[in-house]
Amino acid sequence: MNAIPGQAVAHATIDRDGRLVEADPAIASLNVRAGGTIGAVLAVPQLATIARLARRLGIVVSRGVVVAADEADIDLWVRAQPEGDRVRLSASGWREVQPWRGASHASGRAAFDFVRAGGDWRWETDAAQRLTFVTLSAGPAYGFDTLAVLGKPLTALFSLHIAEGATPLLGTFARRRAIDSVAATLKANGRSVLLSASVRLDDAGGFAGYVGVARMAEEEVAPPPPAPPPLSAAFASGLDKALRTPLARIIANADSINAQADGPLRQDYADYAADIAGAGRHLLGLVDDLVDLQAVEGADFTLPRDSIDLADVARRAAGLLGVRAANAGVAIDRPPIDLAVPATGDFRRTLQILVNLIGNAVRYSPRGSQVVVRAAGDGTLATVTVIDAGKGIASEDQARIFDKFERVDTSEPGGSGLGLYIARRLARAMSGDLTVESAPDAGASFTLTLPAQTDPARDQHRH
Repeated sequence: MNAIPGQAVAHATIDRDGRLVEADPAIASLNVRAGGTIGAVLAVPQLATIARLARRLGIVVSRGVVVAADEADIDLWVRAQPEGDRVRLSASGWREVQPWRGASHASGRAAFDFVRAGGDWRWETDAAQRLTFVTLSAGPAYGFDTLAVLGKPLTALFSLHIAEGATPLLGTFARRRAIDSVAATLKANGRSVLLSASVRLDDAGGFAGYVGVARMAEEEVAPPPPAPPPLSAAFASGLDKALRTPLARIIANADSINAQADGPLRQDYADYAADIAGAGRHLLGLVDDLVDLQAVEGADFTLPRDSIDLADVARRAAGLLGVRAANAGVAIDRPPIDLAVPATGDFRRTLQILVNLIGNAVRYSPRGSQVVVRAAGDGTLATVTVIDAGKGIASEDQARIFDKFERVDTSEPGGSGLGLYIARRLARAMSGDLTVESAPDAGASFTLTLPAQTDPARDQHRH
């Protein structure tokens, strides 16, 4: 792998809409080879993904990427720095590497040629099964945003449903095996598609991702996927034990690097460590969600019915999210300190529900707005309502947001799609409920309802 003569650091500027405003010759040449021009959307998927991530997070993002260029690939280190409405890209390294050919595995090349010949458009993933390439013209032709799915899991583009008698795609991908004409659907519009893919291997023979094609199926109507079986207690417990400790170590070490606790460090490396810590926290949250999912779907799942002050629980939940809200520029208007709303339920699970609701409200509220938390009771029911100033939820989406793994807009940063499902199951396990009222551009109002605490003196008089 030799450095490309004459290349040191090349720069480019990307505007808020992802268009290439200006570029040094090296980056401009890569963009032209990918079918782009100055003034149009940046056509090099790997560079566009990093620029979009930096703009969305508002921080410097540094990544190593490999970009296809004629007969050889180019190994780059790319740094994206937000500057107002624009992103400044810097590309260094510029090492020429041989593209993957499957030479060390004779069947790899044959599978690759078959895949390329048999589909309407092409896709590729890295070893973590994140999309690294999708044919640029496929998005507009088939109803999705090509650049928006780059860098995201394969499941952001395809719904890997399992029809009766079909290959279980999720299991196949988890075992890193090739597939041939297996049914799936496009997540953007539900259109049926047949996927074929071969396994890409690195120089050491290890798994490096997939090279695949999609062929649009003639039959557009697919049977609905059956409901997945509940997670077993053994699986959830094993997952919790296997992942929690190593994830906690990753987060702690990444935070230490980001804080430069052991001495000065290049800022882009420190920022990269912050990315790692954030990803670790996201995965740890997913582990928590899966453990909760196993619990709430158990046939014998019950919760204690204790006497709680629902207004006090709401104030505590708001307090736990105070720092996050301040960092997001969002104020939380919590119930007054002298208000008490007696209710029956489990304190810990009620707090979990309200942290989820208020956390979502903070996440989707614009900077400078307010999240309002109100508590009330009428002697029969006790309620807490969380009102945000976000973009709202369309009526057709208000039912499905309480389903497993469902989110209104998967292009936005967020959780696993399990939080509201688990929250409603918890509320109903306490003889309560969780509902939503919303409209587009009018924010959303989520209401937790629990039984009001009965008056012991009144009950004793009845008996």
